[in-house]
Formats: sequence, structure tokens, C-alpha cells
Amino acid sequence: MKVNLTPLLNRFLFKKKEPIKDTITIVKILLVINIVKLRDKKACIKEKDRDKMSVPRTEYLQRRQKLMEKIGNGTAIFRSASLATMHNDVEHIFRQDSDFFYLTGFNEPEAVAVLAPHHQEHRFILFVQPKDPQKETWTGYRIGVEAAKIEYGADAAYPIAELEEKLFQYLAKADRIYYHFGRDRDFDRTIIGFWQKSIAMYPKNGYAATAIEDTNFILHPHRQVKSAAEIEMMRKATAISAQAHNRAREYAQPGHYEYQVQAEIEHIFRQQGAIGPAYPSIVASGANACILHYIENDRQMEENDLLLIDAGCACGYYNGDITRTFPVSGKFTPEQKAIYEIVLAAQLEAIAAVKPGNPYNQFHETAVRVLVAGLIDLGLLVGDIDEIIKEEKYKPFYMHKTGHWLGLDVHDAGGYKNRPDSWQILQPGHILTVEPGIYIAPDLKPAEGQPEVPQKWRGIGIRIEDDLLVTQDGHEILTAAVPKAIADLEH
Repeated sequence: MKVNLTPLLNRFLFKKKEPIKDTITIVKILLVINIVKLRDKKACIKEKDRDKMSVPRTEYLQRRQKLMEKIGNGTAIFRSASLATMHNDVEHIFRQDSDFFYLTGFNEPEAVAVLAPHHQEHRFILFVQPKDPQKETWTGYRIGVEAAKIEYGADAAYPIAELEEKLFQYLAKADRIYYHFGRDRDFDRTIIGFWQKSIAMYPKNGYAATAIEDTNFILHPHRQVKSAAEIEMMRKATAISAQAHNRAREYAQPGHYEYQVQAEIEHIFRQQGAIGPAYPSIVASGANACILHYIENDRQMEENDLLLIDAGCACGYYNGDITRTFPVSGKFTPEQKAIYEIVLAAQLEAIAAVKPGNPYNQFHETAVRVLVAGLIDLGLLVGDIDEIIKEEKYKPFYMHKTGHWLGLDVHDAGGYKNRPDSWQILQPGHILTVEPGIYIAPDLKPAEGQPEVPQKWRGIGIRIEDDLLVTQDGHEILTAAVPKAIADLEH
């Protein structure tokens, strides 16, 4: 059976009075139609596949509902991340703003999410890039306006170009605006403009958004406590990170370059389905390990070197963060072993202090005390342990805190203190790192009144880091699959 599609094409695609008689042109048009349909189908499949390894849509809805309960008659506005230029017209791989992603799951640039619980019809509104087949051919699929409502549960969705026109209706009856300044200066000015407009209408309306409050203070406490789905994502990220660390330890040996070890690590990340590194991988041999954020990774490893690897992957934007230090020759020198034993002891005691009900700073203070005691035993510090800690004379050897929150951001959202004199209390669902270290840089200058460091110790840098989930009765070490006992590192 033959079907003449020419009249349909003329009518619906071109609306031309003159029929298309060129068969080749008709075939081209049909191909374009099929390509567009296939592209949309693939985009849909891509979204469904992504959902299998991420947070369910219902959880995003619950997160928004919790936040809207907090903001009451206010309106909260969240801006997506922008594309970042690598050089000239080449862009970095897009990475969504964590707050925006936490509330929406939407993973495109040039978007704005609005929460307006006081609005009669639209409580969750998205402004997104519209479908544009020509641009999508170059830069990838877009969800588009209509699908944003269907796939992401928005009560209303508009093209991002209509933001200036549409946004004010969701601010008109708000008593305050919730927005975090500092990520996008141009958009900051847009928000200030809307706020000024609201204030200007106060004499006429008798109400206005009289204040702007930071969304961080109401959103980030929610982000601190991980849901069951988030914990599963963290398990996946830490499991792949652990596998990469174990491969790196097998591969590393004198004569190899740091970047070759980095390649092994990041190969495992991608091979196992991670997005890629959660942060620039640190592969620091020899004295490079005394540089906390060393990322050049270009030195050739030598006999008797230690290799410090601080690396983790991102899965669905959830991050692993592991550090291990080991001898590339398979044997610690006496000095390296002495320092390693102190750091490991500090980490084990700090980990024991991670449990619900303890203040956040307790595991740090525990680690510091063990490190200082060990350095005193080696003669690298002298004096009363309490005075050394109080006066921070240990800081030339250990200058950072012992951990941080971990989740959608490597240094994750949430405060560490409730007040200047009150630390956050650990609770089930918190995920944090425990990472003490000792760094004896070649040019280390001791604190006043402390002895000079003998040459045999200089150039040793050691850090050991694990990721911990606070549980109902203690903790779970998510990264326990990476060995750290001396007997497991020597061969």
C-alpha cells in the first residue's frame, strides 16, 4: 500500500501552496523527522537509565516540600550552574549547581527553579532552555519546556528567555525572597531588581518582599543528613574509589610517573560508570606529599619514595574522597614507618570518636592529641602536650582539620557550629571524612621554641583518609576496602 505523504508535509511542515515534487527533498524531510523523533526517544531513555542509578523523582518532591514548609509565604529562587570556558570557545564538561540539583534533579545549564508555596496554582516553577533541534545537534539534547513539567514535576515551566516577564508574579505576594548571592553576579543583580520592584509597590499594595534571606541557612541542614537513596549513591562512589586506589597501589613502582598512576585511577573511575574524578586527583610522591593540594602529578617515582594518593570519583554527583600513603618500593624506611604509625593511630582513635551524640570537633581534637604525643615521642616537638596544643605549635606539621562533610560537594554543605561556642552534634545520616596527617616539608620551619627538624625526617608527608557514615549506634567506614595497615602495604 502506497501512501502519499506530500500533501501532509506541505500542509503541516511548510504550509506551502505549491506542492513539493522533488522526491529527494521529501526523503530528506522524512529523515529529519525520524532523527528528531529518535533523538527525543534517546533523551527519554537516557533519563530513565540515569534514574536507575540515582535519587528517585519522588524524593526530589519531598525535598521541595520540606523546604517550602520552611519558607512559608516567601519565595525561594535557585539558579543553575553556568557553562564554564576552558579556553577560547571550548567549554568544561557541565556540572550542575549542587543546591539546584538537590531540589530538582535537573541537569542542564541556563535554568532557574522557583519555589512559591503561597501561590494558588504554581508552587514549583522551572525556567529552562526550550527545545532547539539545530542547537542540540551541536551541544546535546535538551529536556525542553513541556518535558520539564512532565519529567520533573513542575507546576509550570517557561522558556528561560521569559524569566524577566514571568518571575514577578511569584514574588508579588511573597513576604521575603530566599536566594543565595555570590554564584552569578548578573543574576544577583536581577534578583535585586525584582526585590526593589517589590519594595516600590509596598505603598500601593500594603505588602512586599521586605527582606532577602540566604537559602543556605534553610536548605543546607537538610543536605547534611543523607537519605537512604543518597547513602546508596555514596556507597557506589566510595566502592569505585576504593577499587581505583587498590589498582593504583598494585601499579605504582619506582620508575613510573605520577601521571601514570593517575591514569590508572581515573581509568577505573570511568570504566566502572562514574562521571569521573570528584576533584583533581592528587598523586604526590616524595616531598610532593607535603603539598596538600598537589595536582601537577608529573614527577618520576624513585626507590624509597612514599606515594600519597588523594582521589575519589563522582557518581550521580555524589563523591568519594580517599587518601592512602604507601611505599612504592614495598617497604617503609624506619623514619617513614615511625611517622606512618603515628598518623594511623591518630586516625583509628579519631574514627572511634565518630558516633551519634558526639560534637563534631571531638574526632579532630582526638586526632590532634595523638599526633602531638607521637611527635613529642620522636623529639620533633618538645614541651607539655596541653600547652603545645593550646598554642598550636604543632601546626607546622599538621595545619588542617581532621575532616569535613561529604556528599554532593566534596566539602559538603552544612555548618560545623551552631554558635561560636557550640559544635554540631553528629547524628545518623551524616557522612564525613577522617583524615589526619603529618607533613614534614623540606623547608619546614618549627614554631617558636621548638627544635630544628633533622634532615632524615624532611620530605615525609603522610595522610590517611576514610569516609564514614554515622549510624544509629556508631559508624560505618564506607572506604574500608582500601588497606591501610602496615602489614598490608609492605611486600
